[in-house]
Amino acid sequence: MSHDAIPPDPRPAPSSGRGRKKRGGRRRGLKITLGVLVILLLAGGGAVYGLYSRLDGNIKGVDIDHALGDDRPEKSPTSGQNLLVLGSDSRAGAENRELGGGGAVGGSRSDTAMVVHIPEGRSRAVAVSIPRDTLVTRPECAESDGSTLPAEERVMFNSVYSEAGPACVVKTVEKMSGVRVDHYLEIDFAGFKDLVDAIGGVTVDVPRDIDDKASGLRLTAGQHRLDGARSLAYVRTRHGIGDGSDLGRIGLQQQFLLALLSEVRKQDLLGSPAGLYRIADSATKSLTTDSGLASLSSLAEFARSMDGVDPASMETIMLPVAYDRADPNRVVAAEPRAGRLWKALRDDTAIPESAKKSPAAGG
Repeated sequence: MSHDAIPPDPRPAPSSGRGRKKRGGRRRGLKITLGVLVILLLAGGGAVYGLYSRLDGNIKGVDIDHALGDDRPEKSPTSGQNLLVLGSDSRAGAENRELGGGGAVGGSRSDTAMVVHIPEGRSRAVAVSIPRDTLVTRPECAESDGSTLPAEERVMFNSVYSEAGPACVVKTVEKMSGVRVDHYLEIDFAGFKDLVDAIGGVTVDVPRDIDDKASGLRLTAGQHRLDGARSLAYVRTRHGIGDGSDLGRIGLQQQFLLALLSEVRKQDLLGSPAGLYRIADSATKSLTTDSGLASLSSLAEFARSMDGVDPASMETIMLPVAYDRADPNRVVAAEPRAGRLWKALRDDTAIPESAKKSPAAGG
């Protein structure tokens, strides 16, 4: 993040925003999870071939299945789906360098990671956040130049992306969880900022005063309307909340996710094709998916299959972790809680309360 000060936003969100009546006939496809949010923004965007081609060309694809081969967990026997959603802090391009903190920083890391599980029936969803400071065992992975990166223990989870790319992140998640990742979605910093600006900002209830001297983000407790730059600072801040670790900001990220979904849901996007296209264009410019979703037609079909998922029923939790004994600045999966969580996702069953408590987070 840039260390330039971000001035506080003195304007409270309009009081009528939450009480706005739902307009009749709104399509249920606007009820989505994080991954489906990006997908659903594409619906109706390709009425004109030229516009369709532009959006279709925006999407970048990664052949995860080819990269991983057959050494993977079995597919679920149910119709449940698992999506790995990453927010990457790529420094490629001037705008991303500014948003990511400026300077000559190369490469990129997975700044935010969620495993989104949509159970059979697809009427609800669970988003499991993986702290980026979690120490994991990175399995042996193939690199883009054809060489092999050997397995290594006790590496930071967010370093896997920069060391071996998205396919290795998927493989790492599958190895640590035993959960088959069906789809992969990634959006970078600039795309996140533009997406929020395209929908006109997002209203959040800030739980406590935030004064992050590192990023310059200053917000008082209460309701605020955040633009793209301020939203990005909000989901990335950690020095101004809690103990300054990654764990504190995960709660803000999950809260912002639900606020973002609610914002999209209450807007009459289907009644404004131009607005919908603007949002879809902003989203797809910085979107990377697995090859199975890397087209508008595939994304639209997947979105239709998620039609019944309502953000009001979405559960957001954090992978149970504990501070590492050798390095208190890092965390490790807390067993047996983490094992119970992953088993529930594999079995497509409800997550037991005992799997939701994280000692490091005070749960």
